[in-house]
Amino acid sequence: MSAAPPPKPVTVPDFLQAKARGRRMAILTAYDYPTARLFDQAGVDAILVGDSVGMVVQGHPHCLKVTLDEIIYHTRCVARGVSRALVIADLPFMSYQLGPEQALASAGRLIKEGDAHAVKLEGGVGTAATIRALVGAGIPAMAHVGLTPQSVRQLGGFRVQRDADRLFADAQAVAEAGAFAVVLECIPADVAAQVTKTVSVPTIGIGAGAGCDGQVLVAHDMLGLFDDVRPRFAKRYAELGDAARKAAEAYCREVREGTFPAAEHGFK
Repeated sequence: MSAAPPPKPVTVPDFLQAKARGRRMAILTAYDYPTARLFDQAGVDAILVGDSVGMVVQGHPHCLKVTLDEIIYHTRCVARGVSRALVIADLPFMSYQLGPEQALASAGRLIKEGDAHAVKLEGGVGTAATIRALVGAGIPAMAHVGLTPQSVRQLGGFRVQRDADRLFADAQAVAEAGAFAVVLECIPADVAAQVTKTVSVPTIGIGAGAGCDGQVLVAHDMLGLFDDVRPRFAKRYAELGDAARKAAEAYCREVREGTFPAAEHGFK
């Protein structure tokens, strides 16, 4: 009996076709090989190597300290664990804001050195020219509008974005520039649903309601591994943090009692 064929990799055109077919896309973040491998086996459509690594892995209060070299490193780890999902790497703060030329250099490194399949960058109308340059160079780009964490200083914190006119303009601009999808973060659900109906590319929601064409969550929020911040929109599908803490407590207890290692854990 022959083995089952390997799963067909998800591609950028698959995202565009999914919107037309009404198929919602499921995306999670990952920053290492074993997590990426598990999520890939679970059937996620894409894995985002997000600059959220600055908060949930590095312990910073925001993502502004994350460097391009760090994203390249984590993307390379994730890419090794994936056989099906599309790997999307974040362009971190100040790796593209100087304009299209800088963005091309940074995105090129993510593709060449990190083995990313696509990149993501924040911004709407002001980022359209950069997205157009990336796509023109053959680099697929996902846009990100609404709450843009790299602008947290300007926004005054992690706040819901309610300026509907601006949200529509931003989403339309990046779609027309060639973005293959646009993340809508922390915006009212009714506005997100209308944006989704208006733009030609898939919308990926995070804190934007169920009317989007897909959803993305930060893995550490979804798995219950991060307690510093608990976003309202992040459903916790597991409490692995509690499980890991209890396992470590049991290990410490057995070491101190002398019950670990037992005979079966050693060699003769």
